[in-house]
Amino acid sequence: MDLGLTGKRALVLASSRGLGLGIAKALASEGANVLLVGRSGDQLSENCQAINAEGKGKADWVWGDLAEENFVTAMVEAVKEKLGGIDVLVNNTGGPTPGTVGDMTAEKLDTFFQSMVLRVITLTNALLPQMKEQGWGRILTVASSGVFEPIPNLALSNTLRAALVGWNKTLAAEVAGFGITANMLLPGRIHTDRIDELDGANAKRQNKSVEEIRAASLKTIPAGRLGKVEEFAAAGAFLCSQPASYVTGTMLRVDGGASRSI
Repeated sequence: MDLGLTGKRALVLASSRGLGLGIAKALASEGANVLLVGRSGDQLSENCQAINAEGKGKADWVWGDLAEENFVTAMVEAVKEKLGGIDVLVNNTGGPTPGTVGDMTAEKLDTFFQSMVLRVITLTNALLPQMKEQGWGRILTVASSGVFEPIPNLALSNTLRAALVGWNKTLAAEVAGFGITANMLLPGRIHTDRIDELDGANAKRQNKSVEEIRAASLKTIPAGRLGKVEEFAAAGAFLCSQPASYVTGTMLRVDGGASRSI
């Protein structure tokens, strides 16, 4: 299937590693020109070299921290300078610290709201006029399966990512007439450094080994294994594609069947 992404310009947030990098690679493999964003210049540069060596879509990078107040302004300028415009925006953010509802202080809520919700919404608003003018655009927001079934000890993530659900659904209806789609991609247990970090935190909290925590989690996944970044990224590339032009306002779970909700 031709995804119709050749020459499309994509900004992929938090793409120095993990899920963001996976999506950037998937888009570039379909011929898109991708702009990677993160806080590690060396890692981003290596990522771009690897993508460019494939000889398909082109890759460039820009330093960016979602926690910084000037993040949106910097990204808008980078899109103009390095891509010359925008067709695809992938809203991906790092996850907050693990913890219970009782651990959610006002300071923590404000800090992570800024980077996980506010920056996503304001950046999208800043780039939407370009998409509307050209009559084509894709907005993909990566969240978590916790928006369907809250994940124990991830109270901050469950709370803040759920806020994006209502926003995305509202946005999708407002921009559909301009040829723009807005969807959410929800990872289950995809094997990344983040999953290793969370398993480590749970092991410490429960006084168990990481191996015990991992084995218990695999029993809850019908597929019987952790997902691969490439599998997750392929789903993301499709939602950003031309054939997916009639798919909007949706939440796609990539979780090996782990979620039991309908």
